[in-house]
Amino acid sequence: MVGSIWIYKVKQAADGSVEKYKARFVAQGFSQIEGIDYEETFAPVARYSSIQTILALSAQMGWHIHQMNAKTTFLNGVIEEEVYIE
Repeated sequence: MVGSIWIYKVKQAADGSVEKYKARFVAQGFSQIEGIDYEETFAPVARYSSIQTILALSAQMGWHIHQMNAKTTFLNGVIEEEVYIE
């Protein structure tokens, strides 16, 4: 079973007034057990130097670059096993 937590944040405008309220639901992946589900963690984060290298190679080789929004990657993915969240 994976623990979870709600995170609440108040975004403020430059003048200090409230711009919007944000909330997100986060599953606590650190509760995984090595040898059972330890290798299941994935974080879609790219290093800036990696992005620069790919852009330089694409310019040099004449490749076309396409941008994709990966914010909802996990929301639209197919899960083949049951996941229990506490």
